[in-house]
Parts: sequence; C-alpha cells; structure tokens
Amino acid sequence: MFDEIQFEKINQLPKYVFAAIDELKAQAKAEGRDVVDFSMGNPDQDTPPQIVESLIEHVRRNGTHGYSAGSGKGLLELREAICNWYKRKYNVDLDPEREAVATMGSKDGFFHMVQAVTNPGDIALVPDPTYPIHAYAFSINGAKPIGVKIPFSEENYEVDEAKYLELIESTIDLQHAPVKYVLVNFPHNPSTATVTLDFYEKLVALAKKKRFYVISDIAYADIAFDGYKSPSILQVKGAKDVAVEAYTLSKSYNMAGWRVGFLVGNRSLVGALQKLKSWIDYGMFTPVQLAAADTLNKYYAIADEETAPRYQRRRDYLVKAFNEAGWDIGTPKASMFVWARIPEQCMHMGSLKFSEELIKHADMAVSPGIAFGDDAHVRIALIADEERIQKAADKLKVFLEGCK
Repeated sequence: MFDEIQFEKINQLPKYVFAAIDELKAQAKAEGRDVVDFSMGNPDQDTPPQIVESLIEHVRRNGTHGYSAGSGKGLLELREAICNWYKRKYNVDLDPEREAVATMGSKDGFFHMVQAVTNPGDIALVPDPTYPIHAYAFSINGAKPIGVKIPFSEENYEVDEAKYLELIESTIDLQHAPVKYVLVNFPHNPSTATVTLDFYEKLVALAKKKRFYVISDIAYADIAFDGYKSPSILQVKGAKDVAVEAYTLSKSYNMAGWRVGFLVGNRSLVGALQKLKSWIDYGMFTPVQLAAADTLNKYYAIADEETAPRYQRRRDYLVKAFNEAGWDIGTPKASMFVWARIPEQCMHMGSLKFSEELIKHADMAVSPGIAFGDDAHVRIALIADEERIQKAADKLKVFLEGCK
C-alpha cells in the first residue's frame, strides 16, 4: 500500500554492513561457540563506581525527575563542568552560555548540528576512510560529502600533515561551489591516525583563507599512548572563529549507554544547535547530567589513570600476539582500535568476506573496513582482555596458515 510514497532520505542509506557480522555472531552463539568480539567500540568495563554512586545520589534527590532545565543547552552545571574540563585539559576558555551545548552523545550532537546548519547542496569534506555518520549526516540533510584520503603511516599511524592539508586545499579548489564544512576526527576512527597541534594551526589558517567551518570530533582524545597527547583544535588562537569540537564521555569513562557528550566552540554553530535542540528535546535526564558534571569536575583523572593505560596494555598485547600469529600490523598511538591491513594471502576476499571467515573459522569478530570505505582493512576494537586476546590469537594463527 502507498508504494508511490517514497522515503527518499532513508532510501539513500546503504545496507547496514554490520548486519551480516551481527547475524554470524548470533549464529555462533546459538551453536555454543565462544566468539571473541572485537567488532564494536563498546567498552567492556562497567562505569566506575564513584560515577554510578553520583548518579544514584542525584536520582534520589527531590526535583530531579521532571523535564531538565537549560532550554536545549543542557544544565548550566554540566555546561560549566564542560568548560572547566577544557580549561584544565587544554587551557581553552569557553563561555558556558554561548559556546557549549550538552548533547545525547557526540553522535547525536554532531548529527543535529549538521541538520541545523546545512542547506541543500552544501559541500562538506570528510575523512576517507570515515566513521559512517560523518558522511551520512550531510547526505541525509541534503548536503554533499566528499571524502579526502588521509595519508598516514601504517607503522605508527601518524598523518603526513603537509600532504593532508594539500589534499584538503586542492579538493576545495576543484569544487564548482564553495566548500562550507571540513570535518576532522583525530584520533581517527577507524584508522587511529593522529595529528599534532601544528596541523590544527595550519587548518585554522586555511579555513580563514578559504572561508569554511571546521567540525572536529575528538571522541578518543583521552585514549592516547606512549606519551602522546592528543590536541584540540580550540587550542589554536582564533580557532573559535571557524571551529566547533565534539566530545563524548562514552569511551573515556565507560559511559557508552549513558549517552552524554557535548559540542563547543564557534558561537554561530553552537547557537544553531542550541536553537534546534530547544525545539526537539528537553535534554538528558537531570541526574545523568549532574553525574556527568561530577565526572568532569571530580573524576576526570580516571581517563588518564585507568582507561588509557588499560587500552595501552591491550594494544601492546594484541599487536604482539597477532604479529606472532602471522598478521603484520602496526602500533597505533591512540584510540581504542587497531586498524589492520588484511593479510596478503587473504586480501582477495575483501574485508566483509574476511570478517565473516574469521567468525566462522577463528571464532573472532572484527569490523569490515568496507563499512568505513576501505575494503583492504578491518577495524579491531580493544574490548577484550589479554586472556581473550590470546585465545583469539591462537585460533587466528591456524586460520591464517590455511587462508588462501
């Protein structure tokens, strides 16, 4: 019935690549097989108890169960905590009224900001490979995303910053209309690629020269290894003239299900998101916002003292174990992932078939790179402990020896 009525926005979305992986994982579980699941960036640890206790305390308070205050911006207490966090971590000053908005996770904030500010036909540059919503947020809202290949080393995943900036500028110059937005995401998902503050300084200068806004996603900024410190674009003098930045508490504090994030920076873009949110929601549950504020004010050290070291130990163990199993992969400097090139003897399969075969014959699940636009790689999430990593490596070795 009503076949003549087409849902054009939804129809432009491709088939969900991960569905095939999810189906195979479910089938393996039904067969009683123990699959080591590296396929999703969903932290395997519980939220730290002091944060949980903070939530419980605020839930028990009177007056916290109605619509939250903030008119779409988020509670003032949370926005102030966000600004304090930026000052402490990056020495960046932000106005909690006009330069910060609390969001239901960074993904929600990013999508709704794009919805608020893009016009049909707008051009946006996004990374290639890309976290899917970074591209599809623009296309769903009538804009045109164009991928720009990130040049980086597959040994340490450091970006060739000069080349990347050249590629961004040359791509802008090739367009028939002005590019309005350039999205950057470092540490990068899925590739784990990293940049220095110098990259952001040059990008801000380019944005002012070419007149585009920069949208920065730093979801994995706290998960950095070997002394590397992930910078913020807002550390650059004058960056707030052209840039906004999104962050989430999901990964740093094992709060993925809480859906707490924020977007800060340029007043025009932040203001557009604040206005849209004032129409479409009343914000997160008040106790969740207050517990998030406590996290950023009181428990922020968890990210550096517990979360990052845990992922570094897992990274070290996995890279060594998988290399010993016959899979030559580099050592990322940040994020909760390893971006691994498919072994040469298995490359003919492509990333989806390779991922399916790993589940069937090695009892391990990874994310196929084609989901991010790169069919030669897979993404491995560091969401299993060392014992389970070794279990996967043992079966991986047998699988790779027979892969042809």
